[in-house]
Amino acid sequence: MKLDRKEILKALETITLAGEGQNMVESGAIRNVLTFGDEAVVELVMTTPAMHIRKRAEADIIKTIHEKISPDVKIKVNVKVEAPEKPEIKGKSIPGISNIIAVSSGKGGVGKSTITANLAVTLAKMGFKVGVLDADIYGPSMPIMFDVERERPISVTIDGKSKMKPITSYGVEILSIGFFTSPEQAVIWRGPMAGKALNQMIWDADWGELDFLLLDLPPGTGDIHLSIMQSLPITGAVIVSTPQAVALADAKKGVAMFRQESINVPVLGIIENMAYFTPEELPENKYYIFGKEGARNLAEDLEVPFLGEVPIVQSIREAGDYGRPAALQTATPLEASFEELARNIVQETVDRNENLPPSEAIKITTMAGCSAVKKK
Repeated sequence: MKLDRKEILKALETITLAGEGQNMVESGAIRNVLTFGDEAVVELVMTTPAMHIRKRAEADIIKTIHEKISPDVKIKVNVKVEAPEKPEIKGKSIPGISNIIAVSSGKGGVGKSTITANLAVTLAKMGFKVGVLDADIYGPSMPIMFDVERERPISVTIDGKSKMKPITSYGVEILSIGFFTSPEQAVIWRGPMAGKALNQMIWDADWGELDFLLLDLPPGTGDIHLSIMQSLPITGAVIVSTPQAVALADAKKGVAMFRQESINVPVLGIIENMAYFTPEELPENKYYIFGKEGARNLAEDLEVPFLGEVPIVQSIREAGDYGRPAALQTATPLEASFEELARNIVQETVDRNENLPPSEAIKITTMAGCSAVKKK
């Protein structure tokens, strides 16, 4: 068999890499194709280090050549990752905080705040220094979930400046608008007022040294999200969804928001909450109340990592209501679920920091509501 290099290139023009509008040949991802008798060597250059995208690209190349040229071709794919040089970060990061992770959801009611609280205590149990900023201005729930609803931050003086001292619970530093309002009081603010409140909790707080600051964002894709991303260079975003189609449609929009060229925040992955129900008396049974593996399939379709799943368990709700996150229950399946999520998020964060340039605080010039956030 004698292989034709041009035929192979033509076949590879039918493959598109994730996140690129052009095919592999047009985009320059295929650097070269070499042929030796019945063997083809494809040199592939990628800008993303994600292993699942790399493996998908290799599999697509092999499958396409076998289908369009011959199933007898021996194929070797040499992959080289060329990440762009790391530019200087625009926008000031919070001193002492290594990673800022935004926890987001396309719609409300999917358990985003519950996931955030349990991830925070799990990371703290693993030895990391962790903080949570409850950015859900209109529905702050962290004070309840950490049993500090009646606590109030005190003022401390740092380098001659007055700062808020976050409330500490279960080893996690917490700030929430809920600390500054009565539990019975509704927060009725326009966008600029909410932005100013967030700005104070971000910049006028004594967070100290943190490995992770988790941002519990409001549901959707609105003004608060833009204000936060305009104010801070966010390391990465985590999307929480339930398996049903209605939630997945909104989760997809959440991923799209962070991937927009003007925002460009890396999506670390998707978490599937309320994945299935297992009765206590039938521990081997799984009932997929909201559908099966919807978020897992969405992650595969969007080519972002799937971070793990959390089942529907009554004790998660009870633990949140009583202010003791369920991840604190030792030697339980719930503890194992949240540890898996935390390990995956840490790994994705490490990979992201090693291979991608730092995120930049975005510049928004057409939305007056975002002007409440000070330029740092």
